Amino acid sequence: MTGTPGSRPRTATDAVADDYVRTLTELSPMFATEVGLPGREDALDDHSPDGLAALTQAAYDTLRALDAVTPADEVDRVTQHAMRERLGLEIELAEADEHLADLNVIASPVQSIREIFDLMPTDTPEAWRTIAARMQAVPGAVAGYIDSLRLGAARGRMAAVRQVEAGIEEAEGLAGAEGFWQSFADGARIDGHEPPPEVVAALATGAEAARAGYAALAEALRELAPLAPARDAVGPERYARFSRTFLGAEVDLDETYEWGLAELESIIAEQQVLAERLSGPGASIEQAMAELDADPARTLHGTEALREWMQSTADEAVAALAGTQFDVPDPVRTIECCIAPTESGGIYYTPPSSDFSRPGRMWWSVPPGVTEFATWREKTTVYHEGVPGHHLQIGQTVYRADALNDWRRMACWVSGHGEGWALYAERLMQDLGFLDDPADAIGMLDGQRLRAARVVIDIGVHLGKPCPPQWGGGTWDAEKAWPFLDANVNMPEGFKRFELNRYLGWPGQAPSYKVGQRLWEQLRDETRAREGAEFDLARFHRRALDVGSVGLDTLRTALLG
Repeated sequence: MTGTPGSRPRTATDAVADDYVRTLTELSPMFATEVGLPGREDALDDHSPDGLAALTQAAYDTLRALDAVTPADEVDRVTQHAMRERLGLEIELAEADEHLADLNVIASPVQSIREIFDLMPTDTPEAWRTIAARMQAVPGAVAGYIDSLRLGAARGRMAAVRQVEAGIEEAEGLAGAEGFWQSFADGARIDGHEPPPEVVAALATGAEAARAGYAALAEALRELAPLAPARDAVGPERYARFSRTFLGAEVDLDETYEWGLAELESIIAEQQVLAERLSGPGASIEQAMAELDADPARTLHGTEALREWMQSTADEAVAALAGTQFDVPDPVRTIECCIAPTESGGIYYTPPSSDFSRPGRMWWSVPPGVTEFATWREKTTVYHEGVPGHHLQIGQTVYRADALNDWRRMACWVSGHGEGWALYAERLMQDLGFLDDPADAIGMLDGQRLRAARVVIDIGVHLGKPCPPQWGGGTWDAEKAWPFLDANVNMPEGFKRFELNRYLGWPGQAPSYKVGQRLWEQLRDETRAREGAEFDLARFHRRALDVGSVGLDTLRTALLG
């Protein structure tokens, strides 16, 4: 296939990459929904051992196909470098049976089977019929997942018991009569009206099936719990593999741990300066934050006020940055801010569909009972999730159909690249003057402090690093990590407890934000040193974002050779 007039012609490497995406859409209906491609919208993924093996085989086959083609240009060379790194690591993880132990509190099939429904259209009777049909597929998807977990347990590969117990609790909640499935079905509306009776009946049947599927999952996890290891730490060998998965780069983990400790202290020092600007000489960081929380001018009341503020803040950033600091294509200038249908407390971004008929969206999952929101804490979050953060980064990549194949545009996502860029974008907005208010700046640093603290916790616990004496001495573990996290994160206890469980159960992912930011900053500084007086920051950002979300070693190769 060739591109649009004036675009880069498609190559043999592009054909291999596009074929792989087509295979993914066939094997993973959920992937097709995520990226907005036609697929089996009424089906869910096969999470069974056979289904997982089919995905691994597709990776093998694609790498063999790449071996048979020669890169035609620099774009092809980047594609081949990125695909060999990503797919090779996917195979490596499968050979280690890691895919048979996919259970944690935030990013495993326990969550993804439910979350895919957030991305489905709900504006027609047919859309709701499709949702009802997909709900009825939940028990089959869960059954396959249970089979994989059981096989993993038989092979000695299981998530720690802490994650299993959290999975039981989450599954029980989703199985309940007042959980997501029932409220989703009961809340079905089209232009404010209930769908036709037959659709309402199908949704009721679908909700019942989905609840039964999650009840079966809870029961299976209860059976597996006695087999789960008590130890949270995964050890150096497994951790190194996970770190590469999330960074797309190999880093010195011992050095990174020490850097995390030093970075944390540097951020605290910055916060202290701002605290005294806000509350006077000698004021503590905690005092300044408490005064900001009590400031009515910095408080939003109700989720609709939150959504409106998110939207206006995001829109203002787009208007200010488009055409000045960044080239923002017209379709990417639209971002939709939403209150999520769940109540976990998370804030996240979902990408636009390939044709932008579904816009990029920023979601806020508000915990039960939370009705007030502090703008000073969250302005930087809007920049992180919106522009110049995830929305610009991902939206621009999706837009570049003239130059990038489907895998580069839609299927390749590397946390260290993406989350590292989003943290880099937060600091950039401070440099550009958007966080000149010391309240907004201390809020940004509060988020940066969290990300630095979890570098220490994540590497410290999973590698069994020595714990500093002020945090208990000996070796890092969950018990020592809690007071350390509690002291460095100014958020409700429930959020912090969830965060700690996340680090313990998803090794290597949480540090990828701050370590990714560090690698982005190093790459920028190396480019500046190489180009000297010719260096232009906006041009650097344009070139870097045009590469798309690839591993950070691939990005370095693409920009510096």
